[in-house]
Amino acid sequence: MVVLLIVMMAAVQVSYAAVYKVGDSAGWTTLAHIDYTNWSATKNFQVGDIVTFEYNAQFHNVMRVTHVMYKSCNASSPIVTFTTGNDSIKITNYGHHFFFCGVPGHCQAGQKVDINVLRVSAAAAPTPSALAFPILPVAPSPRSAAPFIYLKGAFGMMGLAMAILAFSNSA
Repeated sequence: MVVLLIVMMAAVQVSYAAVYKVGDSAGWTTLAHIDYTNWSATKNFQVGDIVTFEYNAQFHNVMRVTHVMYKSCNASSPIVTFTTGNDSIKITNYGHHFFFCGVPGHCQAGQKVDINVLRVSAAAAPTPSALAFPILPVAPSPRSAAPFIYLKGAFGMMGLAMAILAFSNSA
């Protein structure tokens, strides 16, 4: 039994993640007049979350840019450009992640979003940084913004093993 618990502890740890669809049901567009600033302000982004951009690839794209480029809607040299129409991006670091549509006029019309991942609270929010917060594209994800829980690594399993042992000793 102890060997089984040790093996399980090595394989499992508790982890939380959420999937957010930018613009919710409207998606990434200029037609619905979405206020992406208000949209992102209502979210509690965390490292490990996935942000999806769903859009018509004939009319839009997604560019990750620096803070300076974001403020001026300068699409001349983005950090990365996504063009599939269904782009999922995993957030791997704290701080600001700036995105906009690089089609002329779209950023100026408000098709831009700042995904801000706070460490603990708004009081401890980091300042915007151009390249300090890399993100990773991932395979397309479900549209749900509900968090999901899974176990991996030693810490999550250790808690589970301790609970099992405590329960078995009390029975």
